[in-house]
Amino acid sequence: MTTAAEYGATSWELCVQVEHQYEGEPKEFNIRVTGDLHIGGLMLKLVEQIQIPQDWSNYALWWEQKNCWLLKTHWTLDKYGVQADANLLYTPQHKALRLQLPNMKIVRLKVSFSAKVFKAVSEICKTLIHPSFSFQHSMQKDRCLQQMDKDIRRSEELSLLKPLDEPQKKKKKEKSNNLIIEDILNLDNTAVISGAAASPGLYSKTMTPIYDPVNGTPASSTIMWFSDSPLTEQNCNVLAVSQPNCPPEKLAKLYQPLSLVDKAAINAGWLDSSRSLMEQGFQEEDKLLLRFKYFSFFDLNPKYDAVRINQLYEQARWAILLEEIECTEEEMFMFASLQYHISKMSKSSEPQSSSNEPDTDEVEAALANLEVALDGAHSDRMLEDITDIPKLADYLKLFRPKKLTLRAYKEYWFVFKDTSISYYKNMECARADPIEQLHLRGCEVVPDVNVSSKKFGIKLLIPVADGMNEIYLRCENENQYAKWMAACMLASKGKTMAYSSYRTEVRNIQSFLKMKDLNSAQAQAAPNLEAMEMNSDCFVSPRYVKKYKNKQLTARILEAHQNVSQMSLVEAKMRFIQAWQSLPEFGIKYYIVRFRGCKKDELLGISYNRLIRIDMSTCLPIITWRFSNMRQWNVNWEIRQVAIEFDQNVSIAFACLSCDCKVVHEYIGGYIFLSTRSKDQNETLDEELFHKLTGGQD
Repeated sequence: MTTAAEYGATSWELCVQVEHQYEGEPKEFNIRVTGDLHIGGLMLKLVEQIQIPQDWSNYALWWEQKNCWLLKTHWTLDKYGVQADANLLYTPQHKALRLQLPNMKIVRLKVSFSAKVFKAVSEICKTLIHPSFSFQHSMQKDRCLQQMDKDIRRSEELSLLKPLDEPQKKKKKEKSNNLIIEDILNLDNTAVISGAAASPGLYSKTMTPIYDPVNGTPASSTIMWFSDSPLTEQNCNVLAVSQPNCPPEKLAKLYQPLSLVDKAAINAGWLDSSRSLMEQGFQEEDKLLLRFKYFSFFDLNPKYDAVRINQLYEQARWAILLEEIECTEEEMFMFASLQYHISKMSKSSEPQSSSNEPDTDEVEAALANLEVALDGAHSDRMLEDITDIPKLADYLKLFRPKKLTLRAYKEYWFVFKDTSISYYKNMECARADPIEQLHLRGCEVVPDVNVSSKKFGIKLLIPVADGMNEIYLRCENENQYAKWMAACMLASKGKTMAYSSYRTEVRNIQSFLKMKDLNSAQAQAAPNLEAMEMNSDCFVSPRYVKKYKNKQLTARILEAHQNVSQMSLVEAKMRFIQAWQSLPEFGIKYYIVRFRGCKKDELLGISYNRLIRIDMSTCLPIITWRFSNMRQWNVNWEIRQVAIEFDQNVSIAFACLSCDCKVVHEYIGGYIFLSTRSKDQNETLDEELFHKLTGGQD
């Protein structure tokens, strides 16, 4: 037994501030403690001294000097290193955050400030849940049930981004009274009038459960937020339904041309997924952007992913409208026609099914797939005999750009086999040695197409020892282009035409070419421009609004719309996403770096399957490295340098100038992590593996 004298000699007073959600300034409490007191015991003593009857289970201790949470309640004060000079804050772990969704709508909701950002994003995606059964009108209820899934699947593809134009606020609550109600959808319904009796709250262990009348399961807390909110009837539209188009005036204010250096500054704002919001300096009522960070969209299924598909479409739509990604004029009007069609379908009074195909029992579908795999009857799902790998052979035109020369194409006989292209003077010479053989594994394949002028080109950037060889191929027609383009894209990934997705890739390319073909649209019945109600300025970038008159824009959008007018709503959104993915610059995030041994700054492009070294002055790629050829990568945290080793004894190292090297390290590790996923519906996300691949020196 410790005597009172001994206790007084070994104990000290610890000052803890308590941040109460219904009061303004935190209150200070002095508690007598010893070093062997565990954190749970300290919180128990603190609650006893506060003497306010409420549920404190959402509260935890924050150590401001060390910038960390004391979440391990079994650890003692000595183990954490807490002494008498420590400033501790007893504060809620979940706080209100203003979150801008990919569709540019802002929601205010409770987010965990103590969990790692990776976990917090997962909780946010579960929070954005379908509230349809709280609706009183059956028509609304049925419509939302058809349109929405329970949450955003594959939350690992998303993360939080710091707005470039809004620096972090140091003061904690100066913004709480300045929220613009008409611009923010408030999903946090826990606030009460100051001085009122405290409610049990979201985290009460004795809360009476509310059950979903559809399936009988307990409703989540998010459902209760929605059902009590005066904005309930709008929530369905915010998540799974395309939003009304932005007025041209607002779009013009948002639009500003971005250089690659500007994009690098934006990409530096990604939050560290291995640390909490509080540890990264964010406070209650701050604003963050929820965005798809990793452009590797796995298992995108209209049956389960209505919300995910719509938010992906919205992020792609805004990227096109604000020219965050480059596209040709022809592609801009193709995207505009799809936007117009989606806008029309979204306004339709009839409910839109998430899929046109009848519902199939999941067990039956799995058994059918297994039967096909065992029988080998489905040719698209199996590889052909390895002794009979398909090949392409045809006359194409070739051009090699040189300084101070005009672009002159010369015709050769080309043979595509395995992952290589060989070309000969003519077909008769094909039995002899080729003029040259081009190995496409690891190359960049860029479409060079203008359907209206019948230009079907393929630009190849082939890695060599001192950089990239630039070669242009010209096809005669769209069918020839689709076959050769699909083969080149697969070969760049190290796959042959025997791969099961080759035929699908050919069909997709042909479909995109058809959508771009305005000549075929003009041959159909011409639309009556006077009878159409369309604000065409909303569907294209402000640059085209300045270039063309409204009637000209309307005419071109309606001409392109003839090629997509028969699509369902979900099909149109999927086509928009696929067309976005086919753009040359898709998924590339830029960072300013300096490579080891170089004296000038360069750009590093990070995509879902490769790294690209880019000259900052010309913005042209110098060399590409594929993730599939990567052997290992590591970070020297002392000098903040990333080092990567590839096959064939190729190694690179660089320091990041536009951001912390942790951002680039996390991008690389994140894409490696995403490549390990499987289509198992019961698969649980291996969060430990993610942090192992992306974590820092701690």
